Amino acid sequence: MLRSLTDLKGFALEATDGGIGHLKDVYFDDEKWVVRYLVVDTGSWLSGREVLISPFAVGQPDWAARVLPVSIRKEQVRNSPDADSAPPVSRQHEIQYLRYYGYPYYWGGIGLWGGYAYPAAMMANFGYSGYAEQTDSGDPHLRSWQALLNYHIKASDGEIGHLGGLLIDEDTWAIRYLIVNTSNWWLGHEVLVAPQWIQEVRWLDGTIAVDLTRQSLKDAPRYHSGALLSRNDETGLYRHHARAGYWGEEVRMGSPEFGLGGRPVPKDAIHKYT
Repeated sequence: MLRSLTDLKGFALEATDGGIGHLKDVYFDDEKWVVRYLVVDTGSWLSGREVLISPFAVGQPDWAARVLPVSIRKEQVRNSPDADSAPPVSRQHEIQYLRYYGYPYYWGGIGLWGGYAYPAAMMANFGYSGYAEQTDSGDPHLRSWQALLNYHIKASDGEIGHLGGLLIDEDTWAIRYLIVNTSNWWLGHEVLVAPQWIQEVRWLDGTIAVDLTRQSLKDAPRYHSGALLSRNDETGLYRHHARAGYWGEEVRMGSPEFGLGGRPVPKDAIHKYT
């Protein structure tokens, strides 16, 4: 299911033995457009320290109670590597962080998470691959979601609006759509743009250029904030822009039970993703 990151902001994070803080921001990978870390404000518990929590640890959200359960202990969070909460987070720090928690390196594969589509699939198969095959020491591509908000969106023939939010897949943590607010031209009009349709992100001047015309975006199916998209809605959007849907590739490469690497995932490891 697709959810707005705005809806997640402020969620309480609950470790196995108590609360650790509230969600303040997320850092996403600007190459694959996947959320890699949740930025948690620990408040008075750790004197306002901000810590990073990986989706590897996050369980099924309780949307009614606005709680994200995480499969770690408070003491682990207290003793975790001290992170500079402002990106870019160095790759060396990520290696230190992931090793501390016993997580695999997510980079270096064809999937969203290593060779897999789901973080649970990567965790379940971690024993087969370990760290040895995933020692990429290149620069990270982590960006702040909060810093991205209000970036200007430019179509191929002119400006179209600004970024109003992001829709993520709550199973894979992939960013599926940018919510574009076109109210400067068409009052109250929001449309969706998939990251695959982005030509360039100009980080220095806060602009996102997309490979779509203004007219195509104006005529696209409208998005209504808070609405839950069905697959039929997504199909209609992709058909309008004459693009192939991302879900076809995921079905071809593997299901949640098998990830992208072909090895089955234990049922208890994927219960939150089904």
